[in-house]
Amino acid sequence: MTGITRTTKEKIIKAFFFIIAATSVIILGLIILSLFREAWPIFRATSMKDFLFGTEWYPTYDPPSFGIWPLIVGSLIVTVCSTLIAVPIGVLSAIYISELAHPRAKEILKPVIELLAGLPSVVLGFFGMVVLAPWLQDTFDLPTGLNIVNASLMLAIMAIPTISSISEDALYSVPREFKEASYALGATKYETIVRVIVPAALSGVSTAVILGMSRAIGETMVVLMVAGGAAAVPESLFDSVRPMPASIAAEMGETPFRSDHYHALFAIAVVLFFLTLAFNLIADYVSHKFREEGSATL
Repeated sequence: MTGITRTTKEKIIKAFFFIIAATSVIILGLIILSLFREAWPIFRATSMKDFLFGTEWYPTYDPPSFGIWPLIVGSLIVTVCSTLIAVPIGVLSAIYISELAHPRAKEILKPVIELLAGLPSVVLGFFGMVVLAPWLQDTFDLPTGLNIVNASLMLAIMAIPTISSISEDALYSVPREFKEASYALGATKYETIVRVIVPAALSGVSTAVILGMSRAIGETMVVLMVAGGAAAVPESLFDSVRPMPASIAAEMGETPFRSDHYHALFAIAVVLFFLTLAFNLIADYVSHKFREEGSATL
């Protein structure tokens, strides 16, 4: 009787978790279906090639232009620049906290870094507008301080806590036996970190980098406030840009319902969805590859 009861409970629990997982998949599918349904009509007004690779975004002109290439370039360049800033700082700070810092320093640094993750994005955007933008404008003699550099720095500040915290957990989870074996073979602390600990934690570190980049590419408020809002292909890092999330947030509220402009904004959301999907697939491949290479190295 006890065995039957236990089996029944296991079936109920299994069914419960299956329903939860299926519900999540169904909700995601409905969101994607809604995006495609609202986006598709724009391709009656413009071709997909002109939409994706057109260099003019003037949706309210007569006739309108729906080229989103400047928005795509703006999103990618801001994400790449913020990643180049955030990844070294985040990973190196994680290595310091995990392996080199004094216990007292670790007790202070780790909560402070994690506290940065709780800062509202609008606060960082406000800081970028009020403090960083005037400094950039005066220091480099620019027409405006709202540009790629400003947005990249603010996004990097947002991504660093995520990268640092998850990387530190990955480094901390490396088995002590690996470190002790390295020291027993005569390796220094530096050699142990570089050749043993980091390779063993590469999968977790790469996941941290992925999550940090995902936050940067999907962030709306910061880029809306400090990127400048210019829907043009940038020629330098000090030019203003308008990433895709900022365009959707800035224009959706003033767009006539079911107009071509309205459908174009949904089409931008679809493009952003595919970019994020492609990014996650590549990241998953890289994560698995690093896991295998780390195991092989050890």
